[in-house]
Amino acid sequence: MSKSIKTLAFQGEKGAYSEEAAILFFGPSIKTEPCKSILEVFKAVEKGQVDTGIVPAENSLEGSVNQTYDLLLSSELKVSGEVILRVNHCLIANKKMSLESIKTVYSHPQALAQCRNFLNSLKCEVIPTYDTAGSVKLIKEKKLMDSCAIASERAAKIYKMRILVKGIEDDKNNFTRFFILSKNDSPYTGKDKTSIIFSTKNIPGALYSALKEFAIRRINLTKIESRPTRITPWEYNFYLDFEGHRNEDKCKKALEGLKKKALFVKILGSYPKWS
Repeated sequence: MSKSIKTLAFQGEKGAYSEEAAILFFGPSIKTEPCKSILEVFKAVEKGQVDTGIVPAENSLEGSVNQTYDLLLSSELKVSGEVILRVNHCLIANKKMSLESIKTVYSHPQALAQCRNFLNSLKCEVIPTYDTAGSVKLIKEKKLMDSCAIASERAAKIYKMRILVKGIEDDKNNFTRFFILSKNDSPYTGKDKTSIIFSTKNIPGALYSALKEFAIRRINLTKIESRPTRITPWEYNFYLDFEGHRNEDKCKKALEGLKKKALFVKILGSYPKWS
């Protein structure tokens, strides 16, 4: 990524996993700007209010973040990078609280889902919110002494709150993949990935024929997923990731072949693979 990147928009409050992923990718010097929603992140980058943005793309347990993929379809922004973050959930509370005093737990719906077994053992009420770190901020500002939040260890440090229990996620193989959003994608590095969206005619063998363009050139597909077009019921767009850069010769030829068979193809961007 360019060294000129100085400001970044993310969804959530300070201490959110998106901000943590941004720091992992860009380093601690990046200036981060909180946004209330993923849509606001897209708009901030589109309007030039920040240099770049970061949005969650998919979780290894809960699957894709549909809003992100739907916005990528309509936006002119490019995916210029990816970063994968190990998600370690903590139960966070005001400093004088104990585990026995908890009646309510606040967090983002996905975080609540990822800690379902632990929450069932607490037998308390769960309340979804728009953000994990925002939940910590909420219980601190409202001085809720019978409530806690599920968020990151970093969020607890930022808001000077107490961690009651660490690692409460049901599955330790809990990773979230984030996309870096920019007005341009990244140059060829030799270890790249490309993300695209395409749709095919609703005829037998259409998808097979489209994917054959990659198979005959031995291009490895790392993800394929369908999403409703929202235009015609039961018709779908396909979101595809493959290894290689769109400017590589074999990738160029695969995309050219795909365009001849597909109704439309949109290249979301090429970017270095996260290792």
